[in-house]
Order: sequence, then C-alpha cells, then structure tokens
Amino acid sequence: MIRSSLCRPAIAALSLLLFVAALPAAADVPSAALLANTPQKTASGATYTAPASWTMSATNGVTVWTPPEGDLRIAFVELTGALDGKDAIAKAWAQWQPDFKRTASLAQDLPGRQGWDAGTVIAYETSPAEHAVVQAIASRHGATTTVILIDGSAATAEKRSSDAGLIAASLRPGDYAREMFSGKTAHQLDSRRIAQLMAFVSTAMGELKIPGVGIALSDHGRIVYEGGLGVRDVATKAAVDANTRFMIASNTKGLSTLLLAKMVDLGKVRWDEPVVEVYPSFRLGDDTVTKSVLLKHLVCACTGVPRKDMEWLLNTNPQTPATQTFAYLAATAPTSKFGEVFQYNNLMATAAGYIAGHLAYPDMEIGAAYDRSMQTFIFDPLGMSRTTFSMRAALADSDHAEPFGLDIDGKLARDSQDVNEAIAPFRPAGGAWSTPHDMIRYVDDELALGKLPSGVQLVSEKNLLQRRERTVAIGEDGWYGMGLMTDNRYGIPIVHHGGDLAGYHSDWFAFPDAQVGAVILTNSDQGPILRGQFMRRILELMYDGKPEAAENVATSEKQIIAAQIAERPRLTVPVPSALASMFASRYTNPDLGPMVVRYDGAGLSFRFNSLASHVAARKNDDGSTSYVTIDPGNDGFEFAFGTGANAKNLLLRDGQHVYTFTPSS
Repeated sequence: MIRSSLCRPAIAALSLLLFVAALPAAADVPSAALLANTPQKTASGATYTAPASWTMSATNGVTVWTPPEGDLRIAFVELTGALDGKDAIAKAWAQWQPDFKRTASLAQDLPGRQGWDAGTVIAYETSPAEHAVVQAIASRHGATTTVILIDGSAATAEKRSSDAGLIAASLRPGDYAREMFSGKTAHQLDSRRIAQLMAFVSTAMGELKIPGVGIALSDHGRIVYEGGLGVRDVATKAAVDANTRFMIASNTKGLSTLLLAKMVDLGKVRWDEPVVEVYPSFRLGDDTVTKSVLLKHLVCACTGVPRKDMEWLLNTNPQTPATQTFAYLAATAPTSKFGEVFQYNNLMATAAGYIAGHLAYPDMEIGAAYDRSMQTFIFDPLGMSRTTFSMRAALADSDHAEPFGLDIDGKLARDSQDVNEAIAPFRPAGGAWSTPHDMIRYVDDELALGKLPSGVQLVSEKNLLQRRERTVAIGEDGWYGMGLMTDNRYGIPIVHHGGDLAGYHSDWFAFPDAQVGAVILTNSDQGPILRGQFMRRILELMYDGKPEAAENVATSEKQIIAAQIAERPRLTVPVPSALASMFASRYTNPDLGPMVVRYDGAGLSFRFNSLASHVAARKNDDGSTSYVTIDPGNDGFEFAFGTGANAKNLLLRDGQHVYTFTPSS
C-alpha cells in the first residue's frame, strides 16, 4: 500500500525526479513511434533503452521523447564546459525553452552512480491547477554533462512511470561496466556480517529519525537473527523485539496470492479462468477489459486499471462492507491498454483476496471467508501466530509499534492511525499486522518453494512460482508478478515487495541464489529510504559490493531536510481568518462523501468519513492559494478552489482523477 497521497508537494516532486534520474540525450533518428523497447546511444556514447510507443523529435540540439498521450515531454541536452550541474541545467533550459522562468522548489547535488561522476537534481514549483511535473537532472561523465528536462502532465508521468524507469535504469556511460553478482558465491550471514548490517541500520535510523526497526534474517533455512533496534514508542521507550507487531501494509498482497495458489492446488480454480466465471459480480468500468481479466491478472498491475485510493482513504470505516471493493472497481475505467504499462491498483488486489476466500468458504460473507481462509491455509501452517487483521487486537497488545512521521517543521511526531484503520475493508491488499519472526517464516517458505520445515508442501512449487511470472516490466530489470516483484538489476534474482501505510513501512527480500531471506519493518514515514538501502547493504556484505548504501542514506537525509526547508515558508499555519471565511461549513462529493470544515482557535480543519486534519494555506507561484492537510499521518491532501462559475467548489486530485467537492447544507 503506497501512501502516494500523503507526500508533501516538494517531496512528491523529488521522488519522480529521482525515479527518472540520469536520462541521456537521444540520438538523431526519424520521428516515429517505437514498436518495441529499443536500445539507443547518445552522441557522447552513453547507452540506454527507449520505451515502446514513445516518439522522438530533435531540434536545435535538443532531443525530445514523448509518450502516446502527447502531454509529457522528456528533453535531452548534452553539454561540455558547464561550471556545475546547476549551470548545465540553466543552459539546457535556455536551449530548449528560452522563456523558461519557473522557481526551483528544490535543488541538490547527488553523488555519482551508474558510472556518472556526479549529479544535480532540481524540482520546480507548479500549481495545483496545472497538475504538472517540471524537473531537471544533470549527470556528468568526464567533460560531458547530460541534462534531462521533464515537463508535462503529472497524470501521464504517473501512468508512464515504468517507461521512465526503463530509461533511467538502462542509462549508463558507454565505458561503464555494470556491477553484477551473477556467478559469485555469496558469503554466509555470519555474526560479523550481521553486526555490520546492524551497525548500518542503527546509523541510518539516527540520520532519518526512525524510532524503531524490526529485522529478521535467515540463511539456508536457518534463522540467524531476529529482533530489532530502537523503540516501538518514543514515549514509553519500549524496545522493538522479534515479536513486535507492525502493520505490513502491501506485504499482505503476497500472502493473499499465496492463498490463491492454494485454491489452485485444491482444484477450486484455474489461473487462466475468467474472473467473471469465478465471481460473476466482478466488473470494471470497461466491459471488454472485464471479460479479458483472468484470475492471474487480478494482482498483476497490468490490466490498465489505474491507482484509485481516494475512496477508501477518505470515505470508509471498519464497518464498510467488503463488497464495496467491487462497487469501486465497477466505477473504475482503464487508462492504458491491457499489458501496456505497470499500473498499481489496491482494489484489484483486494478483489483477489476476497475471491480466494470465497472459493474456500462460499457460504460465508466474503470478508469473513477471507479472514478464516488466511488463518486456516496460510497463517496457521506457517506458524505466523502473531499475524492478524485485527487492528483492535494489535493495538491492545503491549508489544506493538506506534507509528511516527515528521510534522511540517521536520520534527518527529506521532502519526494518526486514521488511514491505517480505513484499510480494514480492503485488507487483502494491505491490512495485516505481523512481526519480524512471523514474516521470516513466510520468506523462508518462498525460498523453500512452498515446503514447510516439517517437509509438508504448503503450496505446490509450480503454483508458488506462478506468482513470480513476469507480467509487466518495472524499469529495465524489474517485473511485477502477483503481489511480488522480481529485481534482476545485479544479475541475480531478488524477490520482494514493499508495504506503506501511515507510519509503517516495510519490505522483505528473498535471495534464491544465496538462499538468504530478510525482513525489515519500520515505524516511521522515513522507512522507505532505509528499506531500499537495507537491501543494498545486504548485497554489499554478501557479494563484496561497492560500499554505497551508507552514502545513499546520508544523501536522502539531506533531501528530506532540503524539501522541508523549501516547502515550509509557503505554508501559513493557522490559516488567516480572511481566507478561512471563504469556505462553506460543509461540502460533499458523490464518491468521497462529506467534508466538514471547522475554524476555531486551532485554525482551519477538514473532517472526512475516514480522517480529519488541520490545514495550512499554501502560497503558489501563480498567485493562487491551496489548502493542504498537515496532521502527521493524514497530511498531503491538497485542495484548491475552482474558477469562474465553479469558484465555490473545492478540487482534489490524485494521480489520474479529479474530485469536485460542492457546498452542501
């Protein structure tokens, strides 16, 4: 579960910029849509792969790649003689768009990676009405600096993120040899290497302000470490241990698809069976796509159905029926072709889990059927005795981690559990609580290809591996399966999946070639930075890789600080009474429900069915003012007034949708 709606604007902009980092200048080729992913070479000799269906044009020394939507452009300029990255970026904009005058909301120098000597990134201020992304990156190799300028629709940037990832991951200077671990024998995770890993995590926690981390490691089926660092609650100072419960969010998906595999083993369904034949009430917002979706497509992120989370984020509660998932899906139309690009969708994954539970217990309500089947077929056999879907039970347990994040001033603060509670009706996609001990039992089963320590086959090897089948690419060497990702960037397979909710961010990793498993659970919104570098540090220790993880963490810490420093002056808290008086006391949206506005001594606040938050007024460069929720855990929802005849309405956007709230009595 990725909290895409809960990022502050500067941080959200930076995330895309880093995702498409180090794109090259393209070669002069005829302007035509590529029929397949195509290797390219720049004038300086850098190599990369351009995505299928994109077109290229070149003018005035600038090469521009454009996706089929036509409203996003990635321009490439190669320069020599620039003073530094910022100078190169300024010269590149002048060459492509001479009248470019946007304000930089964030600028930072980065260490060299993938053969580049150094890099610079800049994110530019955009207004909510534009719903645009404008960013730049300069990558220097020797005397040549390659500048990438990104300008266009934020919706298309989200939809085409896997295409951008393909370009980014494949870009390298022509003389660069990739770091590959294939053919190497991994070192065992002995006590010395485990101590080095723990020292890395401890240092990173301090840099990133992460209170607690739960960790478990296994090597050839033997648990070699399980425990934790830091505290599960900054108030009580209680330590994290192997049995501390954290929300695992989207790591629930892999467990749900394990249940699907069990149903296939039992002969209750086939992977290639149309979903409408298995569960006749299944519908999407397109009849043709509805009929095309097979059981194996429910969690493939390949159907073209876009991310659509606002409904559950703002308009649900634990009593919302499980069937609401299917109502939301019926109102969601695909925005890309089947199998064209990676589009993550939590509702589809939720449907997969509920359908699996229905197959096991067809006479039960689908939510109860799912809960019972997960306990019977997955949790109990794996020995995951402390894994639960009950938030009430988890919070009543003294050994649970409390969630934390950063407030608008960059200070550590306790996150609200509102969003985490709202996931309950959609729990197959992200509602489980688990522990380091329980999760390493699951990871070991992935490594053992479905065989339990007792020798009993929990799930057949064939159907367990079916979940890893490559369905849609995520970048150059990454693929999505069924609630699982496979990463081959270092020449060895790494099976994993991340999980993200308010204050809880986690990942697990299976390294099949080394027969090593790892789990990391955090109780901080800075957790996503640590978990990626946790994987990198394990690889460094197992394969004598380049020591990059520690520097990557330090760079990310600087990015967080820079983003907060850039964003904070734009926010006014509390909202001045003159601005607050513009609001009606109540609004409504047919999909997201009611929104109640309150203004008192604590300032302006918004309340929805799922959550509530105080609000800051944000000053935008175009002269407009937007209103952003700021309470930790519920932050990042940005509203703006309409214009003209709709000036009294409030608009809220996610990646590819616009929601209009109208005043109501």
